[in-house]
Amino acid sequence: QVQLVESGGGLVQAGDSLTLSCAASGRTFSSSAMGWFRQAPGQEREFVAAIGWRGDITYYADSVKGRFTIFRDNAKSTVSLQMNSLKPEDTAVYYCAADRSPYLRSSSYYPAEYDYWGQGTQVTVSS
Repeated sequence: QVQLVESGGGLVQAGDSLTLSCAASGRTFSSSAMGWFRQAPGQEREFVAAIGWRGDITYYADSVKGRFTIFRDNAKSTVSLQMNSLKPEDTAVYYCAADRSPYLRSSSYYPAEYDYWGQGTQVTVSS
C-alpha cells in the first residue's frame, strides 16, 4: 500500500505560480513512477505530468509543457509540481498518483496505469 497526500493548492491569479507537493508513505516510493492528473468539474480526469523512479525521465501534457515542471525527492518521498504562468483553464482538482512500475511507458498518460491516488488539492486560477 501507498498513501499519498497532496498539498499546496489554492486560489491564484492568472500568470501566478504555485507548487504542489505530494508526500508518500508506505510502499517504497523510490521504486514507483509518479504522476499528476487533474480534473475540472464535469470533465474527465486528465494527465498533467509523470516522472520515472530516478527522476531523469519526465512526460508532460502538451497543455502544460514549458509551464509546469515535475520533480521528485526520493530521500523525502515527495513528488512536486511547479506550475508557472497559470491560466484560468488550469483550474481543477489536482491528484498525485503512484504506479507499481518504476518506469514511464506509453500507458503512463492514462489514469488506469496508476494504482494509488491521493485525495486531491484544489487549484483555482482567476482571470
